[in-house]
Amino acid sequence: MRNVTLLGLMALALSACTVSVNTNSGLSGSRSNLISSFAPDRGEASSYRVGDQVSFRFSSRSDGYLTLISLNPAGNGSVLIRGAAVRAGTTTFPRAQDRVTYDVAPPLGLQRVRAIFTRLRPTVDVVLQGNYSSDRWNSVTTTYLTPYAPAERDVQETFFYIR
Repeated sequence: MRNVTLLGLMALALSACTVSVNTNSGLSGSRSNLISSFAPDRGEASSYRVGDQVSFRFSSRSDGYLTLISLNPAGNGSVLIRGAAVRAGTTTFPRAQDRVTYDVAPPLGLQRVRAIFTRLRPTVDVVLQGNYSSDRWNSVTTTYLTPYAPAERDVQETFFYIR
């Protein structure tokens, strides 16, 4: 009987626990609350097949400029859009005026996409070349954001799977 009671108490305690994944861990400038949401069109952690098109819903609390960068499953980075002017509210990328599509391509696995938002027009470009570890990936973002005061910038990351 004592084991059943102990097991019941453990189950109750564990049911109160919440496990969450913080995709923004290690990001400098990701807590200024300018970005209200950022996710792929099928939702974060969704799956896409090679050849599918993906879009991203981005919502901000103020007008500003958005740069989207991605890190594919092999660790190669790319810039999806640089310094796009956005109004407060929700914008879907790519926009019609961008005249591009975001087509899902190999390699298979976890695809990360980062939204870098500044209230001021960017004065530098993000340049991505080669392969990136998580530390180097975060370093690129931090370096890009250094000229902007913390209240003038925000970063959020989302992800999806390529199957």
